[in-house]
Amino acid sequence: MGRERRPLVVVLCLIVLGGVLTGAVLTASHDDAAPGTGSHATESHAGADAPVREYADPRAGAPAPPAPVPGPDASTGTVTLDCGRNEEQHYNQDNLVVSPGLSGGAHHTHAYVGNLSTDARSTDESLAAAPTSCRGGDRSTYYWPVLRRTDRPATRPYEQAAGHGNAGEVLTPATVALEFRGSPVGKVVPMPRFLRAITGDAVAYTARDDSQVRARWGCSGSPDRSTTSYPRCREGERVTRTLVFPSCWNGLETANPDRTHLVFATANGVCPRGTFAVPELRLSLAYDVPRGVPLALDSFPEQRHSPRTDHAMFVNVMTDQQMSALVACLNEGRQCRAV
Repeated sequence: MGRERRPLVVVLCLIVLGGVLTGAVLTASHDDAAPGTGSHATESHAGADAPVREYADPRAGAPAPPAPVPGPDASTGTVTLDCGRNEEQHYNQDNLVVSPGLSGGAHHTHAYVGNLSTDARSTDESLAAAPTSCRGGDRSTYYWPVLRRTDRPATRPYEQAAGHGNAGEVLTPATVALEFRGSPVGKVVPMPRFLRAITGDAVAYTARDDSQVRARWGCSGSPDRSTTSYPRCREGERVTRTLVFPSCWNGLETANPDRTHLVFATANGVCPRGTFAVPELRLSLAYDVPRGVPLALDSFPEQRHSPRTDHAMFVNVMTDQQMSALVACLNEGRQCRAV
């Protein structure tokens, strides 16, 4: 599905000891640029699952476009949740949102905060009854692929990748921030309970374009700059990942394999026709990583750990009372913690 590979044909005509060796043809696969839009930094082609080497200095990039100016009816509040940093070591290779019922269906490791029971076999009923790591009692589940440093071996059971090419020590985030925001153009309505949400493109490396790439990588010292590559941060700065979820719901479904039930607002903050603004979830991760340490995001083997494949999932398990409190905070323009 990605950009077609063009064969580089080299015909060798060697004169060896007065003899002529003809017809020796070598065919190699050569990429002029990584799939997607534009070229990327030097890549390793040692194997199909070798990590791509996509690194950039976020400070060299353009600042993010300004957010839409809030209108008179905007919902300007924020709600911040504290669900920890996965101190419980809740990891698995499942994906309840994308592959429900299929154990190991992700082929890479996800880290979780919130609901402590989430795996491929989870049901709405089991999620609603499970304990949670969130202060305030939110049983929603929030999860994302782990980030590894490949200069150290995997030594703990949850770091093992079952032969899918994901190797190295799993990095625990220094901070995990979960924040809900309102809409710049109007009030938001409650999310339905058990709404499933996805952001990012897990197959971005072989996709035809970067239209579904949502993750932004950066450095804590330059919070207004970001990149879709692994960031080269200065000594003492943290590596950051930020993923924003779609926030325009069609009012009908809690899940859809085509991801049409929950879509992104337009650049001016307006939801597409037939959809309603719901709270916008922002997931922000930060890591203490020594300068120059090689990084690899867990991915499908053919995606070669490209940072552009970063993604995250969310299942809303808030009670109606919790969701109502969250929506009221956003619509009233207040700054709230936990619900």
